[in-house]
Amino acid sequence: MQEATSAAPDESAPQQTPHERRWLAWVLVVLVCGIITIPLLLPTMPPGGMPPGGMPPAGPGGAAPRGAGDKGKKASGSPSSVMAATDNSTPVTTAKVQTGHMDIFLDALGTVTPLATVNVYSQVSGRVLAVNYREGQMVHKGQVLVEIDPRPTEAQAQQARGSLARDRALLDQARVNLQRYQEALKDHAIAEQTVFDQSATVNQYEGTVANDEGQVKYYEVQLSYCHIIAPISGKIGLRLVDSGNTIFSGSSTTIATITQLNPITVVFSVAEDHLPKIQQKTGPNHGALTVALYDRSQTSQLTTGKLLTLDNQVDTSTGTVRLRAQFDNAAAALYPNQFVNARLQVDTLQNAKLIPTGAVQYNGQQAFVYVVKQDSTVALRNITVLNTEGNQSAIDGLNPGDTVITSNFDRLTDGAKVAVGSSQSAMMGPA
Repeated sequence: MQEATSAAPDESAPQQTPHERRWLAWVLVVLVCGIITIPLLLPTMPPGGMPPGGMPPAGPGGAAPRGAGDKGKKASGSPSSVMAATDNSTPVTTAKVQTGHMDIFLDALGTVTPLATVNVYSQVSGRVLAVNYREGQMVHKGQVLVEIDPRPTEAQAQQARGSLARDRALLDQARVNLQRYQEALKDHAIAEQTVFDQSATVNQYEGTVANDEGQVKYYEVQLSYCHIIAPISGKIGLRLVDSGNTIFSGSSTTIATITQLNPITVVFSVAEDHLPKIQQKTGPNHGALTVALYDRSQTSQLTTGKLLTLDNQVDTSTGTVRLRAQFDNAAAALYPNQFVNARLQVDTLQNAKLIPTGAVQYNGQQAFVYVVKQDSTVALRNITVLNTEGNQSAIDGLNPGDTVITSNFDRLTDGAKVAVGSSQSAMMGPA
């Protein structure tokens, strides 16, 4: 009885429930996952033993290995950046003040205008027999363009010649009779009144003959109008009449339009303030001013010519005066009514002081530059800009050879220390 009682389970020992067993299982899963991911989170050593961050491991005593300092110096940048880091200098680029010649131009928008544009009309009526030109063809003065049926005009001219021949015969007869009467009057054979009457008859026939001669010439001219010729040399426009059509004299219908292309002119306007300078340079002791033409984008030069004349009055609505320049247009680079950019050269600055335009700064209306001194500091200098052409400016207020700053202006003040990186004096083109 005692042994059976000792083999029975101890009911006082704690029993684990199914919920507790599941919680322990999840704890074990989390621990296993943490052990697996710890090596992935630790920094790895690259081949060669360099840890992340680029610094080699310290040797004995905390000293870096030989060569580590050299690599750090190479990675720090150029010598100029080292200088800027050590003395707080501002890196800049500079240019030298040079001397040279600079042309002064007046820019204006111009319109290509031909010297002559002729609208050809018919001066006789008739049927068109032939059109002897092609559209857009270059024609020469005197070239036959259109032929009109000449037969009606030829008939009228023949009629006028017949009347002239008849009246000339009557005039000859009257002159012979007058001479005979004058001889008879000397012998007192006829009355003096008869001689006077015959003299008046002769004068009458002379007037008739003169009228007939005018009629003949008129019809000869009309006959020449049956062959319409080009009055000038130039380019003819689109065809406006075809063979077989009937045209009439005095009509407003144009037969052809001819435009002279070579030489050609350009009309442009400049402000009246520049008029005294232009008149001075175009006086008797000066030659013609040069005018250069550029395309609409001002990137390509089309041609160069000479100033021809000025208008005789100023336009009161715009305060400008019109000028006309003439150009050789053998290559047909200019076309009538084309818009171009005209540049009139009015003067040339001799031995001017030139600096890059980018070096000039403005404080309101006052222009100034930063000049580099010998102690690598800058000084602010006020200057006067005489003229600007492209990337160069002619100035007054500096000496040739002075060094001016051309970049990094936002970090400069009067007396600031700079580190010169490069010079732009070699990059400056001719004025």
